[in-house]
Amino acid sequence: MAAAPGRVNLMGEHTDYNDGFVLPMAIDRYIVLAGGPATGDEFMVHSLNFNDSRAFHAGDPRGKRNGDWSNYLRGVVDGYGAEGFSSKPMEILVLSDVPLGAGLSSSAALEIATATLIEAAVGKAIGSQRKAFIAQFAEHEYAGMPCGIMDQFASAACQIDHLMLLDCRLAEPRAIPFTDPDVELLIINSNVKHELTESEYPQRRVQCERAAEILGVSALRDANLECLVQQRAAMDDVYFRRAKHIITENQRTLEMADAVASSRWEKAGSLMYLSHASMRDDFEISCPELDLLVELARVRGKSGGVFGSRMTGGGFGGCTVSLVQTAAVEEIAEAIGSDYASRTGIEPAIYVSRPAGGAQVLDLEASS
Repeated sequence: MAAAPGRVNLMGEHTDYNDGFVLPMAIDRYIVLAGGPATGDEFMVHSLNFNDSRAFHAGDPRGKRNGDWSNYLRGVVDGYGAEGFSSKPMEILVLSDVPLGAGLSSSAALEIATATLIEAAVGKAIGSQRKAFIAQFAEHEYAGMPCGIMDQFASAACQIDHLMLLDCRLAEPRAIPFTDPDVELLIINSNVKHELTESEYPQRRVQCERAAEILGVSALRDANLECLVQQRAAMDDVYFRRAKHIITENQRTLEMADAVASSRWEKAGSLMYLSHASMRDDFEISCPELDLLVELARVRGKSGGVFGSRMTGGGFGGCTVSLVQTAAVEEIAEAIGSDYASRTGIEPAIYVSRPAGGAQVLDLEASS
C-alpha cells in the first residue's frame, strides 16, 4: 500500500513553469493505493470512488490523452519502465479523499501514489526529485496537461509542519517551518469546477513564453519590473499583464516564505490579497465565486480572525486558502460558508489542514 497527499499552494501561482518559486504544503487528504500481482499480463486498476475499472498493458501508447482517469497511472507505469524500473503487472485499488476538480492536485497525488507503489513493488526507491519528474511526464504525455513541477514535488516531498519553498529551475526545496498553534489554514472549495486542459492553462503558458521572448530572457523568472516597463511598447497588453503577474508573484513568494518563517502573519496576509488581485486582474484566472470568497474573508479582516486570503491552484474555479486565527476558525468557516451559499446558491466544502507529510509506503500490519 502507498499513499500520497494533495496540496494547497500559499503563494506562487503559474510561476513553476516559468522557472520561478512556489510555496505549497501537503494537506492531510490522501490518495491511497493497494496493489498486488495481477493474474494476467495486464495492469488492472479499480477506483472505489468512481466504482470503475480499467485494464492496460505497460508501454501501450493507445488511449493517451483521452481524458480517462487511468492515464495518470499508465503514464507513471510507462515512465518508470523507461527509466529501467519495470513492474510486473499489478492489480491496484484506488481510494481518495482528495477533492476532485478543486485545485488541490488530486492528479499529482494519484501519480505520486502510483510511483511510490511501483517503487515498493520493485524494491527500489529513486528519490523524490526523479519521482516528481516521472509524474510530471505522465501529466504531460498521458493527460495532456503542460503543468510545472510544483504539484508532483509537493506530493512527493513535503514535510510535516513545514511549507515547501521550491526553486522550480533548480528543483531545490527548502522547508519553511509552520508550527504556530495560533494560526491555521482554511481551505474553502467554491465547488465551481474547472477543466484546465481545454484551453486556458496551455494558453497562459504560451503567453508567458512569448513575453519572455520579447524581454530577451529564457524564462520570466529572469525578468524584473524595470525591464518589463522598458519593453512596454514592444508587447501587447495581455503579454504585459501576464509577465507582470509572474514577476511580482515570484517576489511575493520569497517574501511570503520569510514572513511565515518569522511569524509575521499580517505581512503574510497582505501578500495573499496582493496575489489574488494579480491573478484576478493581470493573469485573469480567477472567477466571480473565488473573488467573492476572498472578499468575504477580507470583510471579516484581522478583527474577525482573518489575516489574508487568495485563490489557489490553476484557476477558473477550485479553492481559496485563508490564513486565520485558530481560535476563530470555526466561526470564520461557518460565516463565510453561509454568506457564500446565500449569495451564489452553491454550498462550499470547507477544510482545515496543518502541513502534512509527503508520499509514503504504508505498513500493512498497522493499516489492518
